[in-house]
Amino acid sequence: MTITNTAPDTVGHLLRGWRERRRMTQLQLAVDAAISTRHLSFVETGRSRPTPEMIDRLADTLEVPLRERNALFLSAGYAPHYAQHDLQAPELRAVADAFRTLLDAHMPHPALVLDRWWDVVDRNAATDVLLDGCAPELLEPPVNAIRISLHPDGLAPRIRNLSQWRAFLLTQVRHRLERTADPRLQELLDEVESYPSEPRTDAATSDVIVPLRLRVGNEELSFFSITASVLSAVDATIEDLHIEAFYPADSATTAAIRESASMSKA
Repeated sequence: MTITNTAPDTVGHLLRGWRERRRMTQLQLAVDAAISTRHLSFVETGRSRPTPEMIDRLADTLEVPLRERNALFLSAGYAPHYAQHDLQAPELRAVADAFRTLLDAHMPHPALVLDRWWDVVDRNAATDVLLDGCAPELLEPPVNAIRISLHPDGLAPRIRNLSQWRAFLLTQVRHRLERTADPRLQELLDEVESYPSEPRTDAATSDVIVPLRLRVGNEELSFFSITASVLSAVDATIEDLHIEAFYPADSATTAAIRESASMSKA
């Protein structure tokens, strides 16, 4: 009996890994992708080389991100099908300008543009209130929003509901790690999980979202965030970017921000 071994970097091995990560059987994936189970089995074991169209069809079904989809094409011997421009490339200028417009329009509320690793790509001036008091080394580029939020020399000492906010952020990192299988996210998760933590506390009964309760001077400001991304992206860099926009979670925070904004204009 001949047993076909699939090398770890072959397209079949990678596709099988994505299928298992999505907790799908071969039958489920074959049905959803409208191909035969036999063909899928041959692809996964390396007995059949998938066409670029087949790779895209399976990747669509498995919701493989564009960056990892390019790795599938390369492992099958094809050129990457999706662009992956540098953030400063002229091709990304229109998107970068659109993000900047949104950041400016969100003033006087904090907003940031983050990449898939939560590194800060751009931000508006209102985020200064969030970063005030953080250790200088944490503010060295690239500033990582997860690290600076949970590090004991970052925002952590000023976050009044640290255990709740920490649990929320770690869940977000785990979800993205599950979606992308990105080793850099695993490194980030391992790092921030090692930071000192306190026992988990229950959310206030009045909470309808997880707030960020931050001590600023003698006040406590409370925010919630909304995330926005470019759903039509066909460039891996653009797909990885998203805006994290913070809004006041209570009337006291709204009043404090308005007062601060009016004083800065005076």
